[in-house]
Amino acid sequence: MAPHDRPRVAVVSLSQGTRPDDLRRGLQSVLAQQGVELDVVCVGNGWEPSGLPEGVRALALPENVGIPAGRNAGAEVVTGDYVFFLDDDASIPSDTFLRDAIALFRADPSLGLLQPRVVDPSGAANPLRWVPRIRKGDPTESSPVFSVWEGAVLLPTDVWRAVGGWGGPYFYAHEGIELAWRVWDAGRRAWYAGDLVAHHPAIDPARHAEYVRLNARNRVWLARRNLPAVLRPLYVGSWAAIQTARWWRRPRQLRVWFAGVREGWASDCGPSRTMGWLTIGRMTLAGRPPVV
Repeated sequence: MAPHDRPRVAVVSLSQGTRPDDLRRGLQSVLAQQGVELDVVCVGNGWEPSGLPEGVRALALPENVGIPAGRNAGAEVVTGDYVFFLDDDASIPSDTFLRDAIALFRADPSLGLLQPRVVDPSGAANPLRWVPRIRKGDPTESSPVFSVWEGAVLLPTDVWRAVGGWGGPYFYAHEGIELAWRVWDAGRRAWYAGDLVAHHPAIDPARHAEYVRLNARNRVWLARRNLPAVLRPLYVGSWAAIQTARWWRRPRQLRVWFAGVREGWASDCGPSRTMGWLTIGRMTLAGRPPVV
């Protein structure tokens, strides 16, 4: 492929500097990509990145602004036809991953976001949550989706700009649902590519101390920021029922979750972009109305 034919990919890797070996592995997997031109930045979320491979720029943020806001900061300083977000504990094993993913976009202009299949390279069982659909089925099967695992995500830059980036106020949790919803609202489809692979260790997201509270608060924020008013209580109510069924034997955890729900209704969730009813219809016909 001639250099002028190569798609340009802006790459953002976000890190707090706590996983230097994993970070280097992920960055090297990006730098090994064939058939693309790269502009790569490592964002130090409250950290001054150092020891980076040649070809990777550093962007130091003076404090930890959260995962989505940190990714947004990185996207502001790189350029390309596509933007690729890779977590600092993820990597891409194929050196043609980006080229193959971009080929899917070129073959189907309705696509606006791509998440690959996620595999633990150690051979540990892969969590079902990595397949972001209600009926998980075969993980190698591709399909439209309405949420994404955020650790390895590729979008055309024009779509990225149209959706307004990641939801900065979330700090952590559910920003991938909003991103997928807004891709649908931009007239495109979010896509799970079961034939493309990213590596990531199978770790429990509940390891974060604030996981339960932010999970609940951000469910409410997600509804308030994106859904028509009539659907907001339906969405939050459906998740309240799900969490109650899951955790009824863990009353302390459930109390924290419902406290997060109250916080979500009472606190500032940032600006909203209410999706249209046409989008809701498209999502419903594609298999998942935005009420669950």
